[in-house]
Amino acid sequence: MIKIHGTVRSVLCMLMACFILCSCSFQAPGSGVASNKDVITIAARDGSHTDVIEAVKKKFEDENNCTVIVESMSANDIRTKCIEDSANPRGKYDLIMIDDPLMPEYLDKKIILNLTQLGYLDDDDFVEKSQLLGKDPYPLGATYALPFSGNVQLIFYNPDIISDASCLENWNDILISCQQANSRGLGGYAIRGQSGNPVVSDFLPILWAFGGDLFDDAGNVILDSKESRDALDFYYKLYETGGNYEKDELVEAVSTGKAGIALGWPSWFITGNGSSASIAPIPGKKTASSEVLATGEIGNWLLGVTSNSTNPALALSLAVYLTSQEVQRQAIKYGGVPTRKSIFRDQEVLSQYPYFAQIYAGTNNSRVRPRTAKWSEIEEIFGAELIRFINKEQSADTTIKNASEAIASLIR
Repeated sequence: MIKIHGTVRSVLCMLMACFILCSCSFQAPGSGVASNKDVITIAARDGSHTDVIEAVKKKFEDENNCTVIVESMSANDIRTKCIEDSANPRGKYDLIMIDDPLMPEYLDKKIILNLTQLGYLDDDDFVEKSQLLGKDPYPLGATYALPFSGNVQLIFYNPDIISDASCLENWNDILISCQQANSRGLGGYAIRGQSGNPVVSDFLPILWAFGGDLFDDAGNVILDSKESRDALDFYYKLYETGGNYEKDELVEAVSTGKAGIALGWPSWFITGNGSSASIAPIPGKKTASSEVLATGEIGNWLLGVTSNSTNPALALSLAVYLTSQEVQRQAIKYGGVPTRKSIFRDQEVLSQYPYFAQIYAGTNNSRVRPRTAKWSEIEEIFGAELIRFINKEQSADTTIKNASEAIASLIR
């Protein structure tokens, strides 16, 4: 039997008393209430995504005897704060919301854990293209993140201006319809021509429909092509029929009839009350006789467990709960877009939210943005060149050449 010296025993008793007092007085961050429960902190996208988590978290807290703290922030703040926090031995965040194009950067910086190694088994009910976004290597590797909210670029149009939806089946017919609307004194095609992500996201579906791309399968830059120049010239023709709007203005323009057509994301136009514009998938054809190509950008928000989480097992359980069918059905009331096939195919859901059929079709015809850790920098480079073109500061040829050379230099 191990004996403890009386003095040591006294010191240990004092330390134990201090530990008990500290444990009893622990406060969950932001709660203002003493608690000895586990605390899980999630960095969440502000707006409807945060609203959903706040609305459903109590059930998880009760069943797991824990406290879920939701820090709501912008997309840029999530990226900045999560990268900064990843340098700490004990992370502030246990679960983070990830804009899917940033997955390669988060993986490169080792910010998130391999969920497959944590024991997660893939759920076949997820829409395949949404599920694959969380894998590394993409698209058939281990799972690192789960699809929380579906999002795919779609066409949003005002039926008072674009009365014949059949014109939305190829890009040439879209241009003709917008030119006709413009000749009647109405707004045609609205672009989102701000540098960086806005203009790059707005232009990529047209580039893809014309057969152009930034990279080939081996990762070589192939932007400098005839297809890219043709797509950019075409983009300007569309712009001439309408105008250049920032996101909120673009939504308002299409919804009220100041513009006829724009590309956008469901979360912009759709609330729990429905959609403020008519919806169609982005066409994958340049003309009626062209080959059909995948064009609409997929843009899901994913959930990943941080590498420096103090409770990764519980954080994974929360991610599974927040992406469950039960929670996704509740999220619809807040304007949420599901990532599960069972909800997209539910006739009761479709009768109430008929536009889900277009979102599902658009997701199945979607494309993932280039899987590179330098995507944010590429958007800035390409976006700056596209803005110079829109402002008539340089030709389409110069724009494509400059962007191609700069991106290739960055990758090297």
